[in-house]
Amino acid sequence: MSQDVVAAALDDAYSVSLFHSWTGSIDQIWVKQQFDLPREDRWHGAHLAESSVHPLPSMPPHHCTDQSGEPGPSYERLPHFRMQFTPSSGDEIQSEYFVAREDLVSAMTAVLPLAERIRPLLHVSEVRTVAADQLWLSPAYERDSACIHFTWKRLPEKVEALLPQIEAALTPFSPRPHWGKVSTIAPEVVTSLYPRLGDFQTLRDRLDPDRTFANDYVDQFLGA
Repeated sequence: MSQDVVAAALDDAYSVSLFHSWTGSIDQIWVKQQFDLPREDRWHGAHLAESSVHPLPSMPPHHCTDQSGEPGPSYERLPHFRMQFTPSSGDEIQSEYFVAREDLVSAMTAVLPLAERIRPLLHVSEVRTVAADQLWLSPAYERDSACIHFTWKRLPEKVEALLPQIEAALTPFSPRPHWGKVSTIAPEVVTSLYPRLGDFQTLRDRLDPDRTFANDYVDQFLGA
């Protein structure tokens, strides 16, 4: 997909997810929008699925939230997976990097040369977007963001060996890793991307002087 097509697709509904496996094309597009908008059988060159699908072809689609197009409450439609079922594969490692929205295609193009190494370790990748916010430690702080997500097979040593190369390819785009997913970017590099970190630390010192909410992982990034 070209940069213009990707941008248009991501802009064209309330929630859009592009699922792919680093082949240079998109396998599935999940579109979630207000119920009073018209439903299209073809959408940016993609055709409507004939039945429910799962992002991972090996997984049963009934694990996923309703795909019939019938209106429903946002808490049932916006998640990809039903609460009572296993999300994604259930046996996985996840990584995700936030880059500026306008850099998405360039960032993915930079990673694409690693595709032959990525695919054997991958369940699926997802691209989504997040609006800029004013939350000091949000990966989308003051930057409309595109998220480049990887759901990895549970092969921790191989994934950990590959991540530095993916992160090096993304370095020109100042990637902010998801706080709750696996990354090997050095803490001092990550924290340099958050201009209000000092303000957060001051607030943290005042509200949590005994570090009730601290742990070894958090201390690497936020200081003890």
